[in-house]
Amino acid sequence: MAHRKQWLGALALALTGQLAQAQPAEGVLNARIQGLQSANGKVGCWLWDQPKGYPTDPKLARALHWGAISGGSATVSFDGLAPHTYALACFHDENGNGKLDTNWLGIPNEGMVASNNARGRMGPPKFDDAKFAFVGPVLELALKVRY
Repeated sequence: MAHRKQWLGALALALTGQLAQAQPAEGVLNARIQGLQSANGKVGCWLWDQPKGYPTDPKLARALHWGAISGGSATVSFDGLAPHTYALACFHDENGNGKLDTNWLGIPNEGMVASNNARGRMGPPKFDDAKFAFVGPVLELALKVRY
């Protein structure tokens, strides 16, 4: 009987170890935004984990992170990400007011780019065009801003 308890205990430990290894690892996403027309301000990137609100309602984004500009580019990083499908919308906040400025029609006055360098037709890009799979542990994206 004692031998059976030891065997069951060893089996339980082995299964626990396998389950712990099977859990999705958290990782880091680095987005390098290139082609910035000036070193003024900073670059902001919204990260979405769902299509709802992309990219016009930043309140529905999962996170907004900022990157400093150096040499015509900026890197914005997101850490602690679980494997999932995400999409980015990034902008050059040239005047440093912390938001994307638009004209009265809603067209951006500041440089923008979406993941996959997706472009919209008669409006912003769609989530399905900008989405990418993040499987971790590290993903590097290179995006070119358009003004």
